[in-house]
Amino acid sequence: MATKTEEGDEKLVAVAQTILKNLGTTENITQDMIFILSKFDDRFSNVFADNSNQKSEIEEQLEISEKVILKWEEMNTNTRQRNCLRWEDSHDEASEYLRAVDDVIRLTEEDLTPCDSELKDRAESLLQQAMARLEDEFRHVLARNTVPLDGDRLSSVSFSRRVSVSFASNEGENQGSETTSVEDGQEGYCEEKEGVDDDEEEGEEEEVEYGDGYLDLINPNAVCDLREIAERMIRSGYEKEWCQVYSSVRRDVLDECLSILGIEKLSIEEVQKIEWRSLDEKMKKWTHAVKNVISVLLPSEKQLIVEICGGSELITEVCFTETTKGCVMQLLNFGEAIIIGRRASEKLFRILDMYDALADVMPGLQALFPNDSGEFLCNEARGILDGLGESARGTLAEFENAVRGETSRKATHGGEIHPLTRYVMNYLKLLVDYSDSLNMLLKNGTEDSDHSGSNNSFKTDDLSPMGHCLLSLISSLESNLQEKSKFYEEGGIQYIFLMNNILYIVQKVKDSELGKLLGDPWVRKRRGQVRQYATSYLRASWSKALSFMKDEGIGGGGSSSSVSKVVLKERFKNFNLCFEDIYRNQSAWKVTDPQLREELRLSISEKVLPAYRSFMGRFRGHLERGRHSGKYIKYTPEDLENYLLDLFEGMPRILQNPRRTLSS
Repeated sequence: MATKTEEGDEKLVAVAQTILKNLGTTENITQDMIFILSKFDDRFSNVFADNSNQKSEIEEQLEISEKVILKWEEMNTNTRQRNCLRWEDSHDEASEYLRAVDDVIRLTEEDLTPCDSELKDRAESLLQQAMARLEDEFRHVLARNTVPLDGDRLSSVSFSRRVSVSFASNEGENQGSETTSVEDGQEGYCEEKEGVDDDEEEGEEEEVEYGDGYLDLINPNAVCDLREIAERMIRSGYEKEWCQVYSSVRRDVLDECLSILGIEKLSIEEVQKIEWRSLDEKMKKWTHAVKNVISVLLPSEKQLIVEICGGSELITEVCFTETTKGCVMQLLNFGEAIIIGRRASEKLFRILDMYDALADVMPGLQALFPNDSGEFLCNEARGILDGLGESARGTLAEFENAVRGETSRKATHGGEIHPLTRYVMNYLKLLVDYSDSLNMLLKNGTEDSDHSGSNNSFKTDDLSPMGHCLLSLISSLESNLQEKSKFYEEGGIQYIFLMNNILYIVQKVKDSELGKLLGDPWVRKRRGQVRQYATSYLRASWSKALSFMKDEGIGGGGSSSSVSKVVLKERFKNFNLCFEDIYRNQSAWKVTDPQLREELRLSISEKVLPAYRSFMGRFRGHLERGRHSGKYIKYTPEDLENYLLDLFEGMPRILQNPRRTLSS
């Protein structure tokens, strides 16, 4: 029976509480109801006493928190000398401040009765003041504890480096030669790059190792304080304000980092006006900056945001995007300026460096911005990457057109290697370093036509896109060289010029990675072409001299008495004049390759000396018995053999007196 009475009392109390809740819209009504119900039944007295005590506890807690929070506002207003130094000056008081904020937050989160609405309004107003203070505190702590980043720290990651060599010549070749039009304006990139370690071989690539950890962008001791502030701002619904204050501080830091890396804020128009030597350096710095920023700096930035704001993926992504988009867009804007700028062959390698750098970091960039908030940055980056690829293809095509149409008309001295040949082949040797990228960029543009020039039998089916490109470029060079050989009036030097240049091309291909791309059959066919030019040279230069060694027209029919001494003297005289003319001219000609030079001398000896020795043996006796025989038989076969050693040295000589004359 007692149990039923207790249950009835509980129901009665519940009803009374409901009545108070529904009717207690003002403090007067609530107090009136308390008085009436208390008179009606003593059992309501405890309920109303509890309600009164609960209210006073809330009010008391709010007043305590208010006192702590407003105390710091008054301090800040009165002192005016230190805006946000409390965190470092007194960590205990800062903790007290946070506890007061926690109490206010809990109060605003409680489901209070309508009669406590005034208290709730006070709490929300107090919370707003606290959030403004925490925002200032966060800004101050974040800025004060930023770890300075210098160039060494930002460049602590090893990146692949290609060492550029002079396009002119790295063998001391023809340094004073005329610069062809293809080379105009390219001196900035044609100089050998400095800063190569002694133990690094030219062209050697260092291993790419992106950082295993993250950079400390903030003093680690301050991260906990920043997290404490961020948690309360986010819990209170001030995540937007927190994101804004974080972004405003860190954006400035990232801008400073770009400046340290050599990245300036330049408009597209300003980039277009930069002269090549300076632009070359800026493109180089951009390549390193992209790798450092996207592979090291931005992951560290995102990790810092995660550590501070906790596990909210949406807040992390939005804050990270807002913080870093300016930095990323500054990098991409420079890339856009390069894309729309004037195309020039000297820019190609830097453009390919930029393309490779951006392609390497694209997966990392997409991982950093996986959601909608950063999608536009990834789209922009892909657009710049595609644009750099198209710019590289277009620059390569324009380079080939420039090679084919290079119109310098001054013949090189002595048939030496033309500056265009040196430039193009050194250019192609450097181009091989980018084979992977170019194979991908050129795979859709490979032409089906045969680029083998005069070698129609050369098969190109197995060549890579890069191989086709190289073949086309060399074919254009060979066509231009054929035209330039016509600047020489004498046929013999035309073939010397072609031999020098084609052999130089072959050697550059054979002794580099170009050989792997073009293959041994191409090298063998070009060597065969050099031999054909050697045969043509012998015919053009020595046929006339050899014609004087023929028996036709001398008479005799084998009888010594019928030999015409007049004709015989004329033959020896003409041979001497012809040989002396050849000696004078061709000692000034230059065959650059020592082996080719010796082979040509040997070929001449094998063709000329036997004919001269035979002719001299048959008819020498007819002149030796006469007067002034030495005037006609001026040289022995041994003399000729020795004189031939002076040919193709690039030093003009004149036969003043024969080494040996025959007395009459």
